[in-house]
Amino acid sequence: MRQVTQTYALRRQSLFGARPSLKVLDHVDLDVRPGEAVGLVGESGSGKTTLTRILTGSERPQSGNVLFDGFDVWSADREKRRHFRRSVQIVLQNPRSSLDPRMRVGTSLLEPLRSLQIDCDHAARVIEVLDQVGLGRNAIERYPHEFSGGQLQRIAIARALMPGPKVLIADEPVSALDVSIQAQVLNLLKDLVRNLGLSLVFIAHDLSVVAYATSRVFVMSSGKIVEVGRPLDLFTKPQAEATRNLVGAVLSVEGGLAGTALD
Repeated sequence: MRQVTQTYALRRQSLFGARPSLKVLDHVDLDVRPGEAVGLVGESGSGKTTLTRILTGSERPQSGNVLFDGFDVWSADREKRRHFRRSVQIVLQNPRSSLDPRMRVGTSLLEPLRSLQIDCDHAARVIEVLDQVGLGRNAIERYPHEFSGGQLQRIAIARALMPGPKVLIADEPVSALDVSIQAQVLNLLKDLVRNLGLSLVFIAHDLSVVAYATSRVFVMSSGKIVEVGRPLDLFTKPQAEATRNLVGAVLSVEGGLAGTALD
């Protein structure tokens, strides 16, 4: 992603007045290499949601380039766009919202293959992916309400893996889970990056969670990338004010609510 800018037109304040606009992203640069896990952190309203939509190709930026496998997504031909849609998949915060409660898990997992018209042994692919996320084939015949929150997030990850993507975008994937389950999902994502050679973009507002799962972090504030670095550097030597605020918000036993454990 190079120099991406996104501006939204707002409602007019008067009948004949000029229509105001809001710049949500301001010349954003972000890159991720094959087999690399990067984090994107920022406070609420920093522009993470808009950036996620652009990363997945669901929203076109006003200016700038979204590059994938050497081509610009929005100027590419139909076949390259199809390749992009198959290669970039997303895992959302709440897995229940992405799974039809009336549909068995096995059927839900087949949906990406059908919608993207991927020709393969569908049954074998379902079993393979369930094994990759640590669930057995008995999950195929069960419904979403029969699983715990952590298991549902594994199913959501499995659904994203079905087309065989190169890039996995995880948008707040553990914020809705109990702390005891968060580490399991984070370890799963780390294993997938290592074993499958995936590129992972991990989006969150919690710097400590992102630091555990990624090797490079982009800090976002007011629609801009204000700092980039290794998690340890950002924790111990934050340069931007937004980074210092995120570090100060990390809770610990020693620092308590003051968030001073890293001082």
